[in-house]
Amino acid sequence: MIRLSKKYLVWGAVWAAVLFLVVQVSCDLYLPTVTSNLINNGVAKNNVSYIWSEGFKMLFVTFIGVLAAGGNIYFAATQSQKMGKKIRSALYRKIMYLSDQDLDKFGDASLITRNTNDVVQIQNVMIQVLRMMIMSPIMLIGAMSLAFVKSPKLTIVFFVSLVALAIVVAIVMSFAGPMFKKLQGQTDKLNLVFREGLTGVRVIRAFNRDNYEQNRFDKYNNRYAKTGIRVFMLVSLMFPLMTFILSGTNVGIVWFGAKMISNSGLDVGNLVAFMTYATQILISFMMLSFLFVFIPRAQASATRINEVFDVKDSINDPKQPIEIDKSNNTLAFEHVDFKYQDSKTPVLSDIDFNAKAGQTVAIIGETGSGKSSLINLIPRLYDVSSGSIKINDTDIRDISQKNLHDLISITQQTAVLFTGTVKENMLYGNESASDEEIWHALDIAKASDFLKDEGGLNARVEQNGENFSGGQKQRLAIARTILKNAAIYIFDDSFSALDFKTDAQLRSDLNKDEKIRKAISVIVAQRISTVADADLILVLNNGKLVGAGTHKELSANNPYYKVILDSQIKKGGSK
Repeated sequence: MIRLSKKYLVWGAVWAAVLFLVVQVSCDLYLPTVTSNLINNGVAKNNVSYIWSEGFKMLFVTFIGVLAAGGNIYFAATQSQKMGKKIRSALYRKIMYLSDQDLDKFGDASLITRNTNDVVQIQNVMIQVLRMMIMSPIMLIGAMSLAFVKSPKLTIVFFVSLVALAIVVAIVMSFAGPMFKKLQGQTDKLNLVFREGLTGVRVIRAFNRDNYEQNRFDKYNNRYAKTGIRVFMLVSLMFPLMTFILSGTNVGIVWFGAKMISNSGLDVGNLVAFMTYATQILISFMMLSFLFVFIPRAQASATRINEVFDVKDSINDPKQPIEIDKSNNTLAFEHVDFKYQDSKTPVLSDIDFNAKAGQTVAIIGETGSGKSSLINLIPRLYDVSSGSIKINDTDIRDISQKNLHDLISITQQTAVLFTGTVKENMLYGNESASDEEIWHALDIAKASDFLKDEGGLNARVEQNGENFSGGQKQRLAIARTILKNAAIYIFDDSFSALDFKTDAQLRSDLNKDEKIRKAISVIVAQRISTVADADLILVLNNGKLVGAGTHKELSANNPYYKVILDSQIKKGGSK
């Protein structure tokens, strides 16, 4: 947490908070002395003018203390909130630039928790640090010194109390720290189950698994609740125990103070001041001890946040990147092998092919054959394990990621739309595109007809595009891909939700589009009809390239392709 504080706090504002706090504590410590003087020299001697004088002094000191407290609270609150804002922004930025294999280390649910709940824990503790953690030691030392000046003998009473408080705090901290860390881990699991339930609610209902998923959520919810109950019950025990110790301290002070007054060893005003200082001492210690209970939870959160910041990007730009333009490009896979992190077996083995501008490369194969994995290697969402991928005879690892992504436009297997309008989603592909260009892309993607009924480019897109059907979302995602001026267009099983007629019309218009015809198109598909017109068809089986050629060549000579062909076309049907 210290590391995050150094980086994200504005230290000028922190010192301002400390300065206001010192003024506030000084006023709080001075008031008992004024009260003591008022009683000893005013009330005891019936000196009304002195009482008025000290009374106005008390009001003035109190007013200054209130202003100082307001200043401290302002800077403490603003700095804690701004620190949280900066951490969230930095985390989001870090996550956005992590490769897929780096993201896989954490999981979506854990990253969401770290960027929300964990940051809140740090914010909550930080405001208390700028308030109580600085106030407590200053007040503790100041009150002890002034109390000792008032009566050295009576200080023995609260020294005994401080020892008792220290023992209570040490016991609570030894149990609470690990339990808070466990609670944060259970928050991750709870968010994971909840997120899966939300995204898979239709599947759950379709298979009547409502009770199963409810019981699964209840299991993790109960674990979280039980841990939370235990840790907060433990922390709550400190309140009655400290109240008991504080009350016992006051009884001891009154008991021994009364004896000293009867023996003329102590003034009444000094006893009142001493009791106030003793209360300040014990309350300061209580505040400090509560911080020591909650700091471990914030520290656990800070550790989890730093784990994300400390991830060394597995995919980095070269020191001297080579710049590639978008004209007459070539794409080549040279004996590429790939396996996922911690996987023993490769997903792709010895993939070797090349394509040039104006060509369409299609990839087909059984489910799990490695089609999407191959596609994800082109924009370096993952890096190859061995071999190389080249654009214009340049290894993509020698190109900056910005330049590489500028060369590529991709439609992912799952169509992703963002909340907003259709136009805002289209501008992700080309932020300078005109309405005419957007409509042209929508026409090619066969999305313009249904959009006109929905309100055109200003049609609302709900979260995840839930107000559109699967086919409509795919067509919008394809239009966004087409809108970008790219050298390589990738369609990862992007036509699966389209009917055969729409699929054929869309591909026909794609082939006619001048911009697409100048680029390299890479299509992943399950249907033979989708890939039949491609210049090069790659057949994958268990991650290996078992066939490469045109539809005519593969139909005649490749057994794997023929199996797929026969499974999709009835005997006697046209091929």
